[in-house]
Parts: sequence; structure tokens; C-alpha cells
Amino acid sequence: MPWRLIQFVVTFAVFLLFIVFNLGNKCDINFGFTKFSDVPVFLTAFLSFITGMLCAFPFILVLKSRKKNKAPPKDKKPGKSNGEYSAENGPYGIN
Repeated sequence: MPWRLIQFVVTFAVFLLFIVFNLGNKCDINFGFTKFSDVPVFLTAFLSFITGMLCAFPFILVLKSRKKNKAPPKDKKPGKSNGEYSAENGPYGIN
């Protein structure tokens, strides 16, 4: 069953219901130097959500690049000598 398609359709159905229920609701947006009157509430909510995603996007990219740089090499693990543990070199350094 195409679960992603079903999830996509349900998500957009919820968005459509939100828009339909708020068609009559209007608000004013004031930026200080200009004012927009009678802007639909759903448009204000969606633009705020998109702006938040765009502001978070650079932080996500930085975190992903840091995780790639901090990943230890697969062949070098602490506490191992030639791939096996010895009595002197246990997994936690304890005999």
C-alpha cells in the first residue's frame, strides 16, 4: 500500500479544511513602514510556517556537516588491538 501517498493526501485534506474554515477571517499585517489590510488568516499562518522553515534550514545543514566530520573511522576503535581484545586492553580498559 502506498503509505506516503495516503499521508500526502490526508495532510493536504487537513490544509484544505483549514483554508475553507478560515476564508472569512481576515487580519491586518503591519511591517512598520507599510500595512496590508484584510489578509486571510490561512495565508498569514502558511507564510509564517514557511518563513520558520527557511530560518531553520541553515541550522540543519550545519548540524549535518558537523556530524559527518565527527564520525570516527570504522577501522580504528579505542581499546582494540588487531581486532581483538586482550587482557591488558579490554573494552573499557579494566582487567
